[in-house]
Amino acid sequence: MRVIVIGGFLGSGKTSTIIRLGTELSALGKKVAIIVNEIGEIGIDGDIISKYGLDTTELTSGCICCSLKVNMKITISLLMKDFQPDILLIEPTGIAFPQVIKNEINLMDLKGTVVAPLVTLIDGSRFKQLMKEVKHFSMRQIIDAEVMGINKIDLMEPRQIPIVEASVQQLNPKASVIRLSTKLQDEHWYDFIRLILEEDTTGTIAGALRTVSPQLQAIEGEQDSDESMDSIEASGISSYATEFIVDGGNILPDVAQTVVQDTMGLIKSRVMEHSPEFVGHIKMFLENGSETIKMNITAYYEEPVMELISSRTEVPRFKILSAVSNIDNTALIDLVDSSVVEAFALKGIKVHKKSDKHKHHVSLSL
Repeated sequence: MRVIVIGGFLGSGKTSTIIRLGTELSALGKKVAIIVNEIGEIGIDGDIISKYGLDTTELTSGCICCSLKVNMKITISLLMKDFQPDILLIEPTGIAFPQVIKNEINLMDLKGTVVAPLVTLIDGSRFKQLMKEVKHFSMRQIIDAEVMGINKIDLMEPRQIPIVEASVQQLNPKASVIRLSTKLQDEHWYDFIRLILEEDTTGTIAGALRTVSPQLQAIEGEQDSDESMDSIEASGISSYATEFIVDGGNILPDVAQTVVQDTMGLIKSRVMEHSPEFVGHIKMFLENGSETIKMNITAYYEEPVMELISSRTEVPRFKILSAVSNIDNTALIDLVDSSVVEAFALKGIKVHKKSDKHKHHVSLSL
């Protein structure tokens, strides 16, 4: 089994990359399993991935590299025993240190597994803003990477692509850098697949000595203190995940789309009152009848993106994860809850929050 950890900051495109990667590898006859880690009790990405026909194991209630090390080993062992995948894709939360996760997997000493070079995705369209709002944390993820994917190049101005590419290569000279977009059928995508699937027989990725830049020296000098910190604390990001049950059954499709748009609009505007230039990830989905409405945004200057996914549910439910920079966590919780209730009430729809008692759990959906 080949284990591939694909990390990156919130909104860097990890889930979209894993969906495409898993789908294409499955089509080639590979058995693919996916572990998704989310912040808090409410998982979102696992639900989305499963709607594309991929098996997921979702770890919630914290960060893989902090509170769920034991469960990670149990989960991987169960996957190997019961599912016997050829490839295991692991998507950490965007405020984890992926290198710590890879190290933990190596220490598990699982027979028959090969750990691929560590991938960090970098949202090229937000690179400048990330370096402004969460510079220290983003740089830590970059310098730990063995493969760096400059992602979302379809959203970037062509002249900006080589600038970002050179910037991240200067920060981490040892890593392979590749341009990516899950929306493009080009040579970059297939070069990326080759990088993470081929054995590192020469040692050029995993075992090479570093050519250390001044920026890298500065950050590495502080890594010992970072290692002892909860990565969520180190990120400086406030986060809140919750789920609401929609009373009264399924909603008309056009009403459902409107209420999701209204909810996002309220949350974005209220977050910006606290953090005018926020980065992070606000993502939500409403499961309603025969479709799931997904909407997300990753920075203050973006317009929310909506996606419709075929699904089927008897009881509509609304899930939301907000993880943003420079806002008090209590304020974030209050504004998210009030915005959801208000947006639905404007359409005459009542919602109630699902019980969120603190439970650590591992759920297998195989």
